[in-house]
Amino acid sequence: MTDFEAIDFFRDESLVADPYPYFDALRGQCPVGRENHHDVMMVTGYDEALEVYNDTDTFSSCISVTGPFPGFPVPLEGDDVSDIIEQYRDQLPMSDQLPTMDPPQHTDHRALLMRLITPKRLKENEASMWHLADGLLDTYLAPGEGEFISGFAGPFTLLVIADLLGVPEEDRPRLMENLQRRPQDEAGVGSTGDDTLHHSPLEYLYKRFTTYVEDRRREPREDVLTGLATATFPDGSVPEVADVVRIAANLFAAGQETTVRLLSSALKTMAEQPEVQQLLRAERERIPAFIEESLRIESPIKGDFRMAKVPTTVGGVDIPAGTTLMVLNGAANHDPRQFENPTAFDARRTNVRRHLAFGRGVHACPGAPLARAEARVTIERLLDRTSDIRISERVHGPADARRYQYVPTFILRGLIDLHLEFTPVEGETR
Repeated sequence: MTDFEAIDFFRDESLVADPYPYFDALRGQCPVGRENHHDVMMVTGYDEALEVYNDTDTFSSCISVTGPFPGFPVPLEGDDVSDIIEQYRDQLPMSDQLPTMDPPQHTDHRALLMRLITPKRLKENEASMWHLADGLLDTYLAPGEGEFISGFAGPFTLLVIADLLGVPEEDRPRLMENLQRRPQDEAGVGSTGDDTLHHSPLEYLYKRFTTYVEDRRREPREDVLTGLATATFPDGSVPEVADVVRIAANLFAAGQETTVRLLSSALKTMAEQPEVQQLLRAERERIPAFIEESLRIESPIKGDFRMAKVPTTVGGVDIPAGTTLMVLNGAANHDPRQFENPTAFDARRTNVRRHLAFGRGVHACPGAPLARAEARVTIERLLDRTSDIRISERVHGPADARRYQYVPTFILRGLIDLHLEFTPVEGETR
């Protein structure tokens, strides 16, 4: 029997392949419990997660990505650490990124982002997704087999966001070259190994988008980048170039990373469960619900961190000021109090939209509609252009002994690679 209390969630690689028994064990003791190794309160219950996500007055997002690492610069003492957080916020890793901001700064910057992801722009972007997907599938499907993440999901999500933000076509090849990473390099922030963190890991995107924004402010054009460059805060004030650049870079990096995890998880399920694949082929209207269940069963983000600014309680458990909490989306989405038979993939689950894969509250993922559209287009076109999709047993082993590798981080949940085989429909062989 596994002694889960002895396991260091943030260091032990034994949890990378399957963290869910650990989550269940924590929730079985208490939906809010203290982790023994790094003094983090682990929130594994669904209702308790909502309590934290919906209370920005009590909980700061200043450490939302990094949690207990590398630690706060000074001791967090007293019954209200709000002023200490504000005094040292700029010294924290990724402090220039939207997920780490608190209201009112977060409110203004998120509003700026939502001026870029408008319903009109998303609709225009979706129209181009079909073309982008087909262009990549022409090459990917031709051999009858291929690695899905590097062969389709990674390039597709990068191209979609580049199109959304209006990156000129002539710049996209270099952008792809710089942003596509090898699987072994993808651990990044939240790695179970090296804890080295960069204050700003998006320098390449910063430089590129600074050039775009400055150029469009000097010489406005009828394009998306001009809209990006001239977007204003809710009060009508013009943001600094750096503010606009950070928003664009965050959308680019965060949106691409998590959507790749969603796509690979969904395709793994389709390839592993022929009955689900056949259901989707026969009843395409079920694809949106299938995407939601894919998000619930394997949330691309395992969890987010929060810091208690004042003493409070969550789920009846006392939380002192200065406490770091990890709200585990992956655990909350497997809470049997909310989802019946939570470990089973149920393409017909009726309450699946209640999942927390995109978070909740003011920090709920602003790119969720984009991710859902990317997943729907991907699945539709793969179903259109194949008659069968299978797991490659040559790479991943037989059905009763599969071998999968997952990104070794305590933040992301996703496959490193997914090798598929497929039967193209008649006329698809290139």
